[in-house]
Amino acid sequence: MSQQLFKSTLIVSGMSMVSRLLGFVRDMLIARIFGVDADSDAFYIAFKIPNFLRRLFAEGAFAQAFVPILSDYKEQGSVAALKQFIDRAAGTLSLILLGMTLMGVLAAPVLIMLFAPGLDRSGGQFNLAAQMLRIAFPYLFFITGVALAGAILNSQGKFAIPALTPVFLNISMIAAAIWLAPLLSEPIVALAWGIFGAGIVQLLFQLPVLIKIGLLPRPRLGFQDPSVRRVLQLMVPAIFAASISQINLLLDTAFASYLSSGSVSWLYYSERLVEFPLGILGVAIATVILPSLSKSYRAEDTQAFSKVMDWGLRWTLLVGLPATTGLVLLAEPVFSALFQYGEFGAKDVNAASQSLKAYALGLLAFMLIKILLPGFTARKDVRTPAKFGLYAIAVNFSLNLALMQPLAHAGLALATSMAAYFNAGLMLYELLKNNIYQPQPGWLLFGIRTFVANVVMAGGLVFYVDMRWWSNGSPMDKVINLGLTIIVSGVIYVLIVRPRSLKAAIAGLGSLIQRF
Repeated sequence: MSQQLFKSTLIVSGMSMVSRLLGFVRDMLIARIFGVDADSDAFYIAFKIPNFLRRLFAEGAFAQAFVPILSDYKEQGSVAALKQFIDRAAGTLSLILLGMTLMGVLAAPVLIMLFAPGLDRSGGQFNLAAQMLRIAFPYLFFITGVALAGAILNSQGKFAIPALTPVFLNISMIAAAIWLAPLLSEPIVALAWGIFGAGIVQLLFQLPVLIKIGLLPRPRLGFQDPSVRRVLQLMVPAIFAASISQINLLLDTAFASYLSSGSVSWLYYSERLVEFPLGILGVAIATVILPSLSKSYRAEDTQAFSKVMDWGLRWTLLVGLPATTGLVLLAEPVFSALFQYGEFGAKDVNAASQSLKAYALGLLAFMLIKILLPGFTARKDVRTPAKFGLYAIAVNFSLNLALMQPLAHAGLALATSMAAYFNAGLMLYELLKNNIYQPQPGWLLFGIRTFVANVVMAGGLVFYVDMRWWSNGSPMDKVINLGLTIIVSGVIYVLIVRPRSLKAAIAGLGSLIQRF
């Protein structure tokens, strides 16, 4: 089972990496063209809402409610019943989301007031943000279809296409920034049109695969269908529980709207960098283990359930700890190499690196939440993690108030990281207390090796940053220098913590290449 989970995770991670790398290109281009000012803050406020919805639906939160029900139908073996359920779920959700989309477009100014109360309602920045939100909000309707298609494919063991689909958001926004922006009186509005177009393209991209496997939804209303009603009952608390960190990031944006100009943008770029390892590993593992956990729970195989959870947690620590160490120590070099061009200056590098360090401290917690949540949702328990999520939001809100003045935007990021550890701790304690997850042997040796490897890697990175090699040279020199440092540090870490992991990764990559 571990080998199959590893191969599936490698596929999802590989496809996600393509999207994340292109996302960096997108952000570098936007930073260079539009810089950091009131207009960019307006865009990122407007973008926060559809981007938040994308994470809710496309990055696994939607699947937490949908996949367990799909797994039940798959185990029953009736293709006709499975198809009928998919058709009714698609039709019901489409009708609900169409209504929500129309309300969102009409209420765009109200949403801006809610998510960025610090903006001057009589100013141009507020109106610009509302205008862009109206254009981008229909993305909600399309991304729900994308999430539904992805959940169907994941339940059938097909992970590559759903993992690659987000790349089209980046392509669409890059195209809008380069070709559409110069044609508009407000160039930055082009990015909102890029988001709108991306939703359509992402949905169309998955349809051929659904047709091939005979599960293309033909929407039918199914409000009376017991399984559809069960999905609707699970969906809200499941999506809420899976998105606590994203809700807290939205809180950060709301508080940052009261701070100096540029604060929203600095937080956005910091958040994007933390999303890179989170999306490649955390989301990938959560996506892969959910169907296996659902199957084990349905078979009442508690031992298999614990083994899958244990596998996910070990890989999270194995990669999450060095990623945290690297982002904290390389915050300035990363921003200098990737963003310090054009309108993005040294002041922005310094300010954004402070919030990146604070967010990076919580990276491991963000990953753990992704992995622990399927331990609840696979058993159709969405209320417990939703309850813990409410506690975490309250903690984050309180810490935002406490840290906002002394640490400015970096204090908001630190508050979110601390709230994430609180949430992950509650979830892990609950799983252990009720013997839902039983740790497998070998954790002590694993922990010692991981700790030593991180200390050695951190020592090398501190030396690198102190030498300030990253602050000189051409843009290409900076990127190459940074890339080589990350590669060398990663190899040293793997050789210390688990030599066989490097061999297994190489073998898995070779198998993946042969498969495609």
